[in-house]
Amino acid sequence: MLYLGCHLTSSKGYEHMGKEAVQIGANTFQFFTRNPRGGAAKAIDPADVAKLLQIARENEFSKIIAHAPYTLNPCSKEEKTREFAYMVMRDDLQRMEYLPGNYYNFHPGSHVGQGGEEGIRLIAKMLNDILTPEQSTVVLLETMAGKGSEVGRNFEELAAIREQVLLKDKVGICLDTCHVHDGGYDIVKDLDGMVTEFDRVVGLSHLKALHINDSMNPVGAHKDRHARIGEGYIGAQAIGRVLNHPALKGLPAVLETPQENLAGYQAEIAMLRSLEK
Repeated sequence: MLYLGCHLTSSKGYEHMGKEAVQIGANTFQFFTRNPRGGAAKAIDPADVAKLLQIARENEFSKIIAHAPYTLNPCSKEEKTREFAYMVMRDDLQRMEYLPGNYYNFHPGSHVGQGGEEGIRLIAKMLNDILTPEQSTVVLLETMAGKGSEVGRNFEELAAIREQVLLKDKVGICLDTCHVHDGGYDIVKDLDGMVTEFDRVVGLSHLKALHINDSMNPVGAHKDRHARIGEGYIGAQAIGRVLNHPALKGLPAVLETPQENLAGYQAEIAMLRSLEK
């Protein structure tokens, strides 16, 4: 079965997101824990969360993915920025226990001239300071396109972060099709090669979710510009092969394509379902 969804806004509450997901034919979704540029999070209404959990059970949702704010950078050279990342993630993971057993995805960050090795050390340090054996949420490191000083530009950097984390069972990977394509992994011509390389370096058992996006740029461009499915350099057929690959099928797959409204996501989800084998 394909578990497909898109990014939904949480401003109208958890139940509303669940209803929107069902409305567009989704059986998973992603949402920001707070404003994507940072700031305070809204208070959680347990009754509202309970209604979402009921919708998820009744419609056989896969795992739901929360996304950290884009401003979270645990490997910044600025201590104040690292402290902000720590406070936000710690608070978010406490809030995620209202949605037990789901995923919390974040961009590993940018080392801003300190070097990849130091960036990896700082990211792992934050995770070691925050993660607890009791938490039910698995934190996902997202594959990145390699812009500037981004950490996570290749599988080796993600594996290096996990290697330094003590509670490794609390850390997985979210693979973004646009990001790995822009990062230099040719998922159009050699998807099997990419999957084999991921398994060799990180381990497929640690791959927990997918971000499904086409790319506005050719393979290896290191640009990170998402395109609608079929309107970029990856193409709908290659995306279909990703979703149907034996090692990847069944993972929650979230669209982050540039759409004007939910109708666009509904059409993409229907199109992707038509490619299921």
